[in-house]
Amino acid sequence: MNVKVFLLVLLLPLCAHAQGFAGLGGQAEGFAIPAPSPDFEFPADHGAHPEYRIEWWYLTANMTGPDGTAYGLQWTLFRSALAPHERQGWTSPQIWFGHAAVTTPDTHYAADRYARGGIGQAGVNSAPFAAWIDEWQLAGDSFDDMRLTAAGPEFAYDVELRAKGPLVFHGEGGYSVKSAQGQASYYYSQPFFDLSGTLTLPEGDVRVTGTAWLDREWSSQPLAADQTGWDWFSLSFDAGDKLMGFRLRQSDGSYYTSGTWITPEGQTTALPDGEFDATPLVTNPVAGRDIPTRWRLEVPSKDLNVTVQALNPQSWMDLTVPYWEGPVRVSGSTSGTGYLEMTGYE
Repeated sequence: MNVKVFLLVLLLPLCAHAQGFAGLGGQAEGFAIPAPSPDFEFPADHGAHPEYRIEWWYLTANMTGPDGTAYGLQWTLFRSALAPHERQGWTSPQIWFGHAAVTTPDTHYAADRYARGGIGQAGVNSAPFAAWIDEWQLAGDSFDDMRLTAAGPEFAYDVELRAKGPLVFHGEGGYSVKSAQGQASYYYSQPFFDLSGTLTLPEGDVRVTGTAWLDREWSSQPLAADQTGWDWFSLSFDAGDKLMGFRLRQSDGSYYTSGTWITPEGQTTALPDGEFDATPLVTNPVAGRDIPTRWRLEVPSKDLNVTVQALNPQSWMDLTVPYWEGPVRVSGSTSGTGYLEMTGYE
């Protein structure tokens, strides 16, 4: 059996943020389950939690080059456990995989990596912080000051990240509910990174500056059995506020929504089910699928009514586990930039 096919067989029921399929609603017998009122401990919680089934370190960035061209960057490290008890060496039940991408207005480049846990090929250290798979690495003396490097066949990036604000906790103090049945994850973000560095593209190096958003999330059963995918937004508005919001699509055509409104100082307002609304406006044919690439987002309690448009509608992650991921532009009651991820579109 082809190695990639074998890994796919192992990973499909367990894939984390890159897959919105019902496998994430499967049973998690033996694994730890998130509980309300979490008590986070840092820097330890920046590291791995092998007692939980799935986990990720997920960074997106909106950038501009010297001529004003807009670019997007993504880097993600996923951990997926085949069993709830950690073991060392080749018997470790941890599977790691990484995704890296660069988006321009005209092109989209993506690459992935796979690794077995326990042999040093991939992992995360909490202090000093380091998350890596092969030569791809996000690392620094602290979680607030890091360097990110990765490369695919047609792109590379080497950027510095400096946090300019606090960590943000979603849901109820970092306990993020995902369904009416109560499935949940632990979820926090660092949405205040300034970024600078270099993209390497087929036409040469490009110096870039911009902002980045890093998500941390772990769980063992983050979806309900009837949830088939999600549409997730992370938006930074020119006025300084930020918004994280998602809708989880359910098999009966309904949606479960959640969000977090973030002030420029990092204060948060949780947006429970129904307070964040996302409506597709325009779809595009992408990789043989109809993908919504223009949306209307509304948060009435914050007087928000905006249009979110993909920078490049063809931002398809054509990887072993495929999905759509790319930078977006915001217009309407306010303006800004952000990222959109959509999974589970067949």
